[in-house]
Amino acid sequence: MSNFVLVENGIVVQSDRTGAAPEGFIEADDAVCPGFLFDGEVFTAPVPVPVIPDRVSARQFKLQLLAAGLLTDVEAWIATQGPAVQIAYENSGSFVRTDPTMQAGFAALGFSGAQVDAFFTAASVL
Repeated sequence: MSNFVLVENGIVVQSDRTGAAPEGFIEADDAVCPGFLFDGEVFTAPVPVPVIPDRVSARQFKLQLLAAGLLTDVEAWIATQGPAVQIAYENSGSFVRTDPTMQAGFAALGFSGAQVDAFFTAASVL
C-alpha cells in the first residue's frame, strides 16, 4: 500500500495510507510520517530534541559529580554553607535542577546553563 503525505511549509503534517492520493498529497516512502521535513526533493527525519531532566536521584547526582571530577570541590563548597544546605545535600532523595541552592552551587563552580544541562543529562543515565 502507498504512503501519501501532505506537506505544509516544508513539514509533513499528515499521512494517508488508504489507497489513492488525496488532493494535494504526494507519495513518500513508508517510513515518512508527520514531523518529517521535506525540501521539495528529499524527506528527512526530524532531529530529536533532547529532553533535559529537571531532577535526578541523589545517587545519580553524586555519581555524576564523581565521574566529572567534581565531588571533592562540591563537598568542599557544601561544607562552607549553612546547616540547612548541608542537611539537604546529605539527605535529599533527588536533586532538582532549578532549586536555588543547586543554581548557586553550579554558579560557584562557574557552570554555564548548557553545562548544567549536560550534567543533568549525563547523570540521568547513571
